[in-house]
Amino acid sequence: MIVGVPKELKKQEDRVGSTPDGVAGLVKAGHQVLVEDNAGLGSGYTNQQYLDAGASIVTQAEAWNCEMIIKVKEPIESEYKYFKAGQIIYTYLHLAANKKLTEALLESKATGIAYETMIGPDGSLPLLFPMSEIAGRMAVQVGAHFLEKPHLGKGLLLSGVPGVKKGKVTIIGGGTVGVNAAKIAIGMGASVTLLDINPKRLEEIENIFSGKIQTLMSNSQNIAHCVKESDLVIGAVLIPGAATPKLVTEKMIASMEAGSVVVDIPIDQGGLFETSVKATTHEDPVYVSHGVVHYTVANIPGAVPKTATQALSSVTMPYALAIADKGVSLEQNKTIQTGINTYQGKLTQKAVADSLNLEYSSLIDIIMNDSKVKN
Repeated sequence: MIVGVPKELKKQEDRVGSTPDGVAGLVKAGHQVLVEDNAGLGSGYTNQQYLDAGASIVTQAEAWNCEMIIKVKEPIESEYKYFKAGQIIYTYLHLAANKKLTEALLESKATGIAYETMIGPDGSLPLLFPMSEIAGRMAVQVGAHFLEKPHLGKGLLLSGVPGVKKGKVTIIGGGTVGVNAAKIAIGMGASVTLLDINPKRLEEIENIFSGKIQTLMSNSQNIAHCVKESDLVIGAVLIPGAATPKLVTEKMIASMEAGSVVVDIPIDQGGLFETSVKATTHEDPVYVSHGVVHYTVANIPGAVPKTATQALSSVTMPYALAIADKGVSLEQNKTIQTGINTYQGKLTQKAVADSLNLEYSSLIDIIMNDSKVKN
């Protein structure tokens, strides 16, 4: 298979779809890899390193004119023109919050395989895990930064000092993002509360942190109370493939003290706060609503591209090799099948279809019907 690795075009997105080591693995397996000129520079990888790995360095159009595309972030509108029937686009897609991209994939009949909906045999999200770790850890870091007075915040140090109260951090969601945010917040010396809907998960989190964290059941009453009392609120809820529920209302935001900060990590799935009206960029990361600083950057790990690319490529490339070897088939890895969102002009991810009010089609039924026609 001919595999393309184009340069990311989103603002201040310096990650790249594959490291040179990942490229070398594809080449060793007999696949041809075309890497766009300087695609890896932002992550510290030169054209020469990709050449040494066996790739060819090409233009943007040539990198896209391939049977399979490996990216990091969802394609932007200027890239839709490159979509074609049968082409496999393997990346984070976040279609539930992007009807225009969904329609472009369906119209082109390209196969969209989304990292964020790939589910492992144990129910985990293996291709989200490393970016969730980074986003969770960075959320506290950026939250602490924007709590500083020169950066629009109330002028509060999360750790406090002897004789002065610690800052209050509320984390909504006890998955990978939430736990990693809690690790950093506790390490900074903040007072931390984490909410989740699963009592068993809350028990696990209590044990992880040896009682150093306050856990609460996630419901509207508890959320409202915690949000009002917090200096920093981190949204860390993810429903694979689906739009994020708006758990924090505008009224709750308005109840917060001016200069408080919220970090909406799932903004690329629509966001958890009603006041998250737009996704921001690293170049212009915040806006103020009801006196509260909103950090709604849609690609938080993009700020640390060297770390993020290495972490992401280590988990995506084994699946990339399987896709390049077998394509879309009944024999394909089951985890990969769960990642297929669009196929032959059909929407094959039910959560996305429900979120966008579009028709859902069973991937297995489509593949089986194809097999019958061929036979």
